[in-house]
This record gives sequence, C-alpha cells and structure tokens, in this order.
Amino acid sequence: MTHSILQVDSSARGSFSSHNGSLSRELTKYLSEALAKKNQTDVIYRDLAATPLEFVNESLIGAYYTPAENRSEEQKQSLSLSDELISELKAVNTLIIGAPIYNFSVPAALKAWIDLVCRVGETFRYGEAGPEGLLDIDQAFIVTSAGGTAIGSEIDFNSSYLQKICRFIGVKESHVIDVSGSKRDPDTLIDYAKQQIEKFI
Repeated sequence: MTHSILQVDSSARGSFSSHNGSLSRELTKYLSEALAKKNQTDVIYRDLAATPLEFVNESLIGAYYTPAENRSEEQKQSLSLSDELISELKAVNTLIIGAPIYNFSVPAALKAWIDLVCRVGETFRYGEAGPEGLLDIDQAFIVTSAGGTAIGSEIDFNSSYLQKICRFIGVKESHVIDVSGSKRDPDTLIDYAKQQIEKFI
C-alpha cells in the first residue's frame, strides 16, 4: 500500500478565483497538495461535476447481486465504471471529499458516486455483527462548504452522512473541515478552514 490520496470534488462550481467559484474545491486542492508534499506521494483526482456518473438502475443492481462467475458480458460492462471507481479507493490510504451542502445534503453527483462504490463483496460485506467495511483506508477528510446550514446542526444531513459512509466501507477515521458561512468574506472562510487543516497535517 502506498500513501496515495484520492481527491473527489463534487461542487457544480468551478475553481475558486477572485472570490468566485467553489470554496470546497479551493480547500480540497490545498489539503491534497499539502498531504502529497508531506508524504511524498501522488494524488488520484476525480471531478464528479466535470465527468458526471450514471445513476444506479435496475440492470446495475441486478449485476451487483449476481455472483461474478455468473455475470453476463452485458452485466460486466455495466459494472465497469463502478469497478474503476472502487479500484481508485483500493489504491489509496487517504480520501478527500469536497462536499458542498445542496438543500441540506450532498450534491446528486456525489450521491451517484456513493451508490457506485458501496458494493457488497467489494467495499463491504455482511458479517455476524452487521455490515463490515472491506477497504483499508486510514483516514478521510470531508471538506464541507455551506451557506445557511451550520455544520453539525440538526439540518446538516451532509457531514454525518458522509462520515457514516466512510465507516461503512472501511475508512478507519474521518475528519470534517468546516467551510460554512458563504455569506462571510471568502478569505476569512479559507483562512479558518486552513487552520483546521493545519491541525491534521
């Protein structure tokens, strides 16, 4: 296992510049570059807004629950994207997720990614005590940006959900980087988020 990093961005906004664009992208980039420099490692990058993913459908679910040796060529082909996304997770020990809050929860693009990587027998299994994560990822950083939704509040269905997903697939520990309050000065928000990041690196 190398010390590779998987950076997943899901904001519909583009790169941050001149106080426009995505705050979550600005911070995931800062975090991944800092960790890559510290650990002398590489970064696998996945932009869910630039290359939208398919949503789970009936044929894909059928392929999920068909034993590998019994899958048709059509089922194998339908699983190719899911296989690719899971292989990215299996290659790293640090996961960084940029997750702006859209209507109190995660962007649809990020939910599509979650549905494609949460696969029984690949990233989790059912044991005697319930689901068990199969990935061996040391840590995840969830960079959460928001306007009027306070991170950790009762209307934040983003950060706690993503932490649950991380545990579900086998991430050992996860951290939330709070970039909320988009009505405030962006430089202030970025500085606050970088202070949080510095504590971890």
